[in-house]
Amino acid sequence: MEDWREQALGHVGIPVGWEGQSRGHADYDFLVEALGSRKVLRLRSHRDNSIIGKRVGKIDVKKFPILEWEWQAVTLPAGGDSRKAATDDQVSQVYVVFPRFPSAVRSRIIGYVWDTTVPAGQIFESPRTAMLTYVVVRSGSADLGRFIVERRNVRADFKRIYGEEPAEEVELVSIGIDSNDTASTAESYMGAIRFRELDELHAPNVKS
Repeated sequence: MEDWREQALGHVGIPVGWEGQSRGHADYDFLVEALGSRKVLRLRSHRDNSIIGKRVGKIDVKKFPILEWEWQAVTLPAGGDSRKAATDDQVSQVYVVFPRFPSAVRSRIIGYVWDTTVPAGQIFESPRTAMLTYVVVRSGSADLGRFIVERRNVRADFKRIYGEEPAEEVELVSIGIDSNDTASTAESYMGAIRFRELDELHAPNVKS
């Protein structure tokens, strides 16, 4: 879906092929750079909420259920807690969108996040919109500075959250960083993002 290899090193702001999706104040303090052997997108936030999305055509998660991405957290938004609207900030976010008409009010969105305080493994509805369900993949500072490869079975997560198979295909994937509610700062890196077939991977390594 994206590995940043076609993006120009040093590109500032919204990367080519992506679009801004934030509501409210967004600085889009993003930079394409090299981090060791990886080409990555650096995301910084200073009291703002910056989210970008990329159209991915139509991805059937029954055929390609595994979402894999690489990320690193550097600075957590102080006091971030996704369970409360007043502190709904995360150092890194990956959103998978299942559109339903009218998309502005009926789409289903799964948000995989690195939270400051909510324990990893928790799954709950966003305090701001019923369309979004958070899945806390990482929490706190224990893994700061490490580049981590995550894998989630999106199909299994969808069935767990909504109690049924996904009828819609994924058409949009978004990533972001958020520190506006806590009036703090945050920084992270996002590496490659891809969908895979289940058979491509060893099942025990895939969280579901």
